[in-house]
Amino acid sequence: MKDTLTSSPGEPRNPLSDITLEDLPKPLREAAARAGWTSLVPVQARALPYLLAGRNMMLQARTGSGKTGVFLLPMLTRLDPSRPVCQALILVPTRELARQVWQEAKKICGDTGLRTVAVYGGVGYGAQMSNLKAGAHIVIGTPGRVLDHLLKRTFSLEQLKTMVYDEADRMLSMGFYPDMREVQRYLPRRPLHTCMFSATFPDSVLRTAQEFIRDGEFLNLSTDHINVTETEDVFYIVPGMDKDRSLVRLIEVENPTSAIIFCNTKARVHYISVVLQRFGYDADELSADLSQTDRERVLDRVRQGTLRFLVATDVAARGLDIPALSHVIQYEPPDELEAYIHRAGRTGRAGASGVAISLVNRLEKYTLNKIAKTYSIPFEERPIPSDADVAAVVAERTTALLEARLRERDKLQSERSRRFTPLARSLSESEEELPIITMLLDDYYQQTLHAPLALPSSQSAPAEKAKKPEKSGWSRSRRR
Repeated sequence: MKDTLTSSPGEPRNPLSDITLEDLPKPLREAAARAGWTSLVPVQARALPYLLAGRNMMLQARTGSGKTGVFLLPMLTRLDPSRPVCQALILVPTRELARQVWQEAKKICGDTGLRTVAVYGGVGYGAQMSNLKAGAHIVIGTPGRVLDHLLKRTFSLEQLKTMVYDEADRMLSMGFYPDMREVQRYLPRRPLHTCMFSATFPDSVLRTAQEFIRDGEFLNLSTDHINVTETEDVFYIVPGMDKDRSLVRLIEVENPTSAIIFCNTKARVHYISVVLQRFGYDADELSADLSQTDRERVLDRVRQGTLRFLVATDVAARGLDIPALSHVIQYEPPDELEAYIHRAGRTGRAGASGVAISLVNRLEKYTLNKIAKTYSIPFEERPIPSDADVAAVVAERTTALLEARLRERDKLQSERSRRFTPLARSLSESEEELPIITMLLDDYYQQTLHAPLALPSSQSAPAEKAKKPEKSGWSRSRRR
């Protein structure tokens, strides 16, 4: 789909009025009752008119806002339960979300005759294949596992009517872009009702929308105003002695496309850049202590957009314009309150949205409160990811990457791999040999995820070249 967005990001053309639960036809009111709704939440009241009208939308909506019901409810008016074929495909980034959407879909569909199935990696194929072959009408799954089933011809998308990309920003961060493009090759050539949901719309997600949505319109469901240029202001309270490790865990879970990390001193800038480099991240520093040669080297990578993490002081970063910056991370609040505005303003530019993250200890929280009060900033507090959270995210990403790698192997390569089956079984059964497996997985993950950024492409790759995404400007996406 080469069509660009037909309306600039902002208010949809021919805006529609909000609706109430009472405005819905009786079958949809009954479905809402099955789901336990007593009224429509703001996101549903605002977005349902567009989806019920069959308009292709990209919708900015945060997790937990009620968006799942927005794309599920209209399916009751569009899908035919008498035809045992896949008519709606919902791509999601994680197995957990696949299960959540599936459970909600079962409630909403109730006794309508519409069957649902969740497909995701890390589990066997048997039950999934049985449900698909039985004629599931709504398929919810991660891109990699959906692609596996399509390759195995377990089900077909020829009769598809509705396509939903849920939490698109997270799908890109999980490294699913190549699989999303491959799934696109199986879609019917005729127009589909397509929707994309994302918590934010940085430049990477906006470009994705142009590749996947025909005649797409933008609707912001995150605030009371329709405006794509939006920066999320988020903070995490972290122990002072654990702030560096907290930063690493946060980066691992958030997986920013690119970010600038602000520190208040040159010594802190150097320390953080070394920490990130030791953890395998593509990071570099910018401070007044750098030689002119090193400074120019770093600035060249910044200008070209090939440096993923820049660690800098306010003085060193003054005047820099970093392209497609998805995140600003403030390792500590600035000494001057106004500096927060300048820092946070470096993301969410040029018709995109971004995230400004602050790491604060209990004492620094007072400074953040002053910033919030002075500039009327609605900061959102989030819990810092734990080691278990990181392990779960890394496991899911690695599984997706390895399954994608496995799909690329030809018969000869697969036959060659079988030489190692006895060794793999032996290593997996021995606790003492477990470090060997973890080392191999860690090396693969680091080499795949943390490779330096590729130069961004000025044009998106056409669908027929989807089998070679590493040659496009999206090679970074594959490594997320």
